[in-house]
Amino acid sequence: MKRLTDEEVSRPLYEYDAAVRAENGCFAGVDEAGRGPLCGPVCVAACILDPENPVWGINDSKKLSEKKRERLFEEIKAKALAYSIVFVGPEIIDRDNILNATMGGMRQAVEQLEITPHLVLVDGNRCPAELAMPARPVVKGDATSASIGAASILAKVSRDRYMMELDRQYPQYQLAKHKGYPTKLHYELIAQYGIQPFYRRSFLKKQGYWPEGK
Repeated sequence: MKRLTDEEVSRPLYEYDAAVRAENGCFAGVDEAGRGPLCGPVCVAACILDPENPVWGINDSKKLSEKKRERLFEEIKAKALAYSIVFVGPEIIDRDNILNATMGGMRQAVEQLEITPHLVLVDGNRCPAELAMPARPVVKGDATSASIGAASILAKVSRDRYMMELDRQYPQYQLAKHKGYPTKLHYELIAQYGIQPFYRRSFLKKQGYWPEGK
């Protein structure tokens, strides 16, 4: 079976974007990374790609290797017309819940773009409220739209880098291995070492897990 080139992988996503752009003009793609982990921020990115300067290889970040995501991350930042990356910390997630925290991060990411888009495409089935422009949800958007795919890469790599830095500060939690997600190993390490300020306490309580005396 022939392996697709980066251009062949991304071309359908760029064709989708071209159709959206023809109807709406300049638009941004928005996606997030890190809604499910027990700790760390949720990271949101918004991106306006340059149709004249494509980044071949863009796809759903989960389908890409870490090495390829890292390469595309730098290329997207260099070639995009505008992009914005926002971190929403555990304290806001605990206060507002993960959905509202994510929607708020998406709104902030769009507002911080240096170019104001006419439309926002959001990965998933919901859009943030109170945007200054129309927004449209796109289910599996990171594998449908190049702009959303680019945002997914920006968000994923940014969050992974953040968690790697936390791992250097708190090596006992082995965050580089699980990136904060609820694995068996992660629960065992929490039981052993307790809760740090970067944990989402609401997540631990919701899952019935709250180590006594930690």
